Amino acid sequence: MLDESLLDSPEGLAEADHRGLLRGAAEAGARVRTAARHAAEAGINDLKPDGRPRAVLIAGPGAAATHAADLLGTLAGAGSPVTRLAPTGVAPAAGALRWELPGWVGSVDLLLITTPDGSEPGLTVLAEQAYRRGCAVVAVAPSRSPLADAVNGSHALFVPMATAPYDQDEPLAASAPGVLWALLTPLLALLDRTGVLDAPPEALGKVADRLDRVAERCGPAIATYSNPAKTLAAELADALPIVWTEGISAGPAGRRFAAALAELSGTPAVVAELPEALAAHSALLAGPLAASADPDDFFRDRVEEPPALHARVVLLRDRPIGGLTAAPSARDLALSHDTPISELEPEAGDELATLAELIAMTDFAAVYLALASRA
Repeated sequence: MLDESLLDSPEGLAEADHRGLLRGAAEAGARVRTAARHAAEAGINDLKPDGRPRAVLIAGPGAAATHAADLLGTLAGAGSPVTRLAPTGVAPAAGALRWELPGWVGSVDLLLITTPDGSEPGLTVLAEQAYRRGCAVVAVAPSRSPLADAVNGSHALFVPMATAPYDQDEPLAASAPGVLWALLTPLLALLDRTGVLDAPPEALGKVADRLDRVAERCGPAIATYSNPAKTLAAELADALPIVWTEGISAGPAGRRFAAALAELSGTPAVVAELPEALAAHSALLAGPLAASADPDDFFRDRVEEPPALHARVVLLRDRPIGGLTAAPSARDLALSHDTPISELEPEAGDELATLAELIAMTDFAAVYLALASRA
């Protein structure tokens, strides 16, 4: 059950925020600026690469590496394919994870290592393997970590992860907002220098400014009725989120939102891109999860009985309404099954800034749902 009264209590939210999730979301813009400064101090802005890498590989534990690979792959397009190296092992613990380079990797490829931990011996072995093959290696990790020492000694480029003092209070969640931007920003700067994507320093500055504006709109002091993130969190209480995305950059934002809901609040969600989502999820909306499937729900005793789980569509779009769009069909399908729909759309801007806004708003929503559900 969601404690909606907690959403409008900044003090209560702060007290419940043991993992620093809300602070991480609110300080995302500052984290981008710090990470960009660390990247510049590491020499990324002065790099003069011979050309674009043939392929970019990303290795790291948990959702942070997955989301980074997804975002970078979307922004890069088909010019230099971005591939995540999935770990193997018997457990998610740092010492049990292993990564392997594909057999085709060589001197024309680039390996990116991202981790908020840095104690994974498998990543150290991976960096050594890449060095032996002549593959360039760049790592982003905490400055005082075994990986930092190993990478600095293996002719690779190391960028210290931008951290905050409260990051050490509790184990970092892989889907935490601060973790994503601390790891992603140096990689954006690097891939801009190598010609894989377009993210110059001024673009990263715009991203930080956009994240600041989202924090002003979605912060804990803003009441629910005028706060889109708190409103979405309240709407998703006792619901199965069905996340539909439209537009190229909205896809990674939707997939990250579903992962954050699962990890931070324990809320399962399904995600798909329009227009394929209409066919993929039509049977789901017509099934027992639709509100119309339980006509007696209106008369249910809401005190004695637990609430019924019903679907709610969340439509994320990265372009303004107009032109060729499946949004009207999406609304018609949802409403034809009495399924409510929530919509989020960023302000106009370049692809990186609009993507950042979608991520920031859904990050806030996932955090509010996590905090208010555990009160």
